[in-house]
Amino acid sequence: MAVEEEGLRVFQSVKIKIGEAKNLPTYPGPNKMRDCYCTVNLDQEEVFRTKIVEKSLCPFYGEDFYCEIPRSFRHLSFYIFDRDVFRRDSIIGKVAIQKEDLQKYHNRDTWFQLQHVDADSEVQGKVHLELRLSEVITDTGVVSHKLATRILECQGLPIVNGQCDPYATVTLAGPYRSEAKKTKVKKKTNNPQFDEVFYFEVTRPCSYSRKSHFDFEEEDVDKLEIRVDLWNASNLKFGDEFLGELRIPLKVLRQSSSYEAWYFLQPRDNGSKSLKPGDLGSLRLNVVYTEDHVFSSDYYSPLRDLLLKSADVEPVSASAAHILGEVCREKQEAAIPLVRLFLHCGRVVPFISAIANAEVRRTQDPNTIFRGNSLTSKCIDETMKLAGMHYLHVTLKPTIEEICQSHKSCEIDPVKLKDGENLENNMENLRQYVDRIFNVITKSGVSCPTVMCDIFFSLREAAAKRFQDDLDVRYTAVSSFIFLRFFAPAILSPNLFQLTPHHTDPQTSRTLTLISKTIQTLGSLSKSKSASFKESYMAAFYEFFNEQKYADAVKNFLDLISSSGRRDPKSVEQPILLKEGFMIKRAQGRKRFGMKNFKKRWFRLTNHEFTYQKSKGDQPLYSIPIENILAVEKLEEESFKMKNMFQVIQPERALYIQANNCVEAKAWIDILTKVSQCNKKRLTVYHPSAYLNGHWLCCRASSDTAPGCTPCTGGLPANIQLDIDGDRETERIYSLFNLYMSKLEKMQEACGSRSVYDGPEQEEYSTFIIDDPQETYKTLKQVIAGVGALEQEHAQYKRDKFKKTKYGSQEHPIGDKSFQSYIRQQSEVSTHSI
Repeated sequence: MAVEEEGLRVFQSVKIKIGEAKNLPTYPGPNKMRDCYCTVNLDQEEVFRTKIVEKSLCPFYGEDFYCEIPRSFRHLSFYIFDRDVFRRDSIIGKVAIQKEDLQKYHNRDTWFQLQHVDADSEVQGKVHLELRLSEVITDTGVVSHKLATRILECQGLPIVNGQCDPYATVTLAGPYRSEAKKTKVKKKTNNPQFDEVFYFEVTRPCSYSRKSHFDFEEEDVDKLEIRVDLWNASNLKFGDEFLGELRIPLKVLRQSSSYEAWYFLQPRDNGSKSLKPGDLGSLRLNVVYTEDHVFSSDYYSPLRDLLLKSADVEPVSASAAHILGEVCREKQEAAIPLVRLFLHCGRVVPFISAIANAEVRRTQDPNTIFRGNSLTSKCIDETMKLAGMHYLHVTLKPTIEEICQSHKSCEIDPVKLKDGENLENNMENLRQYVDRIFNVITKSGVSCPTVMCDIFFSLREAAAKRFQDDLDVRYTAVSSFIFLRFFAPAILSPNLFQLTPHHTDPQTSRTLTLISKTIQTLGSLSKSKSASFKESYMAAFYEFFNEQKYADAVKNFLDLISSSGRRDPKSVEQPILLKEGFMIKRAQGRKRFGMKNFKKRWFRLTNHEFTYQKSKGDQPLYSIPIENILAVEKLEEESFKMKNMFQVIQPERALYIQANNCVEAKAWIDILTKVSQCNKKRLTVYHPSAYLNGHWLCCRASSDTAPGCTPCTGGLPANIQLDIDGDRETERIYSLFNLYMSKLEKMQEACGSRSVYDGPEQEEYSTFIIDDPQETYKTLKQVIAGVGALEQEHAQYKRDKFKKTKYGSQEHPIGDKSFQSYIRQQSEVSTHSI
């Protein structure tokens, strides 16, 4: 979900590896150990939670989290909680990274000290405020001044313990006075509209005679300030919760008698309280935050066309896409946006075929084919991850779930056996698991996505042509991807492929490691199986699988997935599970009163239907066929005073649902929209609010069948698996080329050098693959020109935005540090250009 700016879409995403915590403070009880979990929060809204690691002061999480960020935020925060079975879980400490500081830690493992969590420093949201000074002449002729303070509204306040009933106190404070007033409480909203005015008398000495505006010369009013405190009205005995404050010195009225601005709420006393650092332990994190500023499609045409021609360039090493792989620090960096762009444009198979053919021609030994981390390998990995995720789930998920739940002992290393365990029993348990997984994989060929099969066909052909004497190379070229880089890693780390919600426990993880090793060796078709294992116990276990039937099954499977025109892609019509989880829904019966209207239910979406049931595994209570979904849209908060709500609109009524957080709400809206995108009766207009008490809250129409009053949001591509924004991917590629511009120029230099001087290659240029210096030089020239043109557009956009943007506006409230640093940068750029 992009944030729209004038002529531009802004996408934010974050990829986080939560590693481990260490040296957490001991529990005060006799056990001293803790049961801890870690949450990821946008400001104070929790968007992800790790599993609980029990009885540890140095818990290892090893969990990955990726999300598209659907709103603006100030801090990315991580909280470590200690689970308490009887009371509310207690917070041990937090790491809060300001948005503008995220780049400092980009993609590197960093240990962060845990900080104390102080209720007075946990703030989010912004306030719209207006100050006005007016002169009043009293009956005695004395001129005094009244200060009118108008609190208009707040936005984005936190939800505290599931609710937000905010009110504000307004105080005129100075060295010798403090006068406070209070707004009404606004129930069940974190975007309260107050629009209340408070008057304070600012007295002047009799000698004061000016009639224009506030004058500061005769009284020390510099020390006066307006303080606004936001509170959450609480029914608990502990009192109301502090939500944040702002302090405005009356100096702001020096230039004019009225002043109006948006402010970010700040911690109490600006959080200047000094807390003991370093005694709460630390947390290891790896954070990758990206922000893409994407123009309309026509801006990207020259660079996109140049990239898409890559498959047809001879030699392919002179193409723009191959050059990107050469200049990036890691091939993976280049592979991700390239594959997404080529998939989006339907050109991924010819591109991968071209780079794979070039790599095969450079390979000397058939045993090393596709074994390196080349651009080809990374591009195929990325294609399998995108196009093959549903295939992976359909094939492996049921068995992996059973392994995780059954906890059968499968340890076959005699040294690691626990007391009371039997080696033969463990071997039999493991053998049964390997057999089951092997069978589901080798019988799944018909479900393998077409795009993967077409790539495997081209790999097989290229390898067989290059190494005509090796009859097995046609199989090993394909198995090195499907077994080694697709199935085996998914079995080893199922959480990374969304096969399990969290990192598995140590015993299950060990079982999956042993299964993965065996499956990998079975799929590799290597001549000497026992020699594949360093461990003697693995070699002994593998004797179970030395029968010819296993090798035959692998070959039949590889033949099927790498043969051209192998099947009708529509032949598989089984439902594919797309998403599931608990949410809260409003009862269909439209009862008018009481919270009983809202129930927690387990929702399940397949490519056939959207259902909900009481609990996971129960019979569905209600089912919506996908063809009956007419639109999926957000629901305005005013409807039920509840956040993160959306509506699934059907012919007869809308189903109102509340997700757990903004990231979950976005994910459900996106996937439901995608899966219903091709429905013939999709709506073009909808009601953004609910129908309550005889009318629609948005347009006040009284008929519940009245047509919508707001256009539906833009549609998404119908292909569930490959929802890709081509312009965004081209912008990412531009950013990479721009980042590595010095390497592009060096490569250009190398081409010039090699075309005129054909002696021994200079060492500084030997890092690049350059088969044809002249062709490569020509492409480089076009790439550098295309990147330069886009760079100019970005610079112009920033200059224009800088001129138009007002500090203190709703988009850039006062206290927005990232905007302040942006202003500094732009001022420096402007000064430099002058």
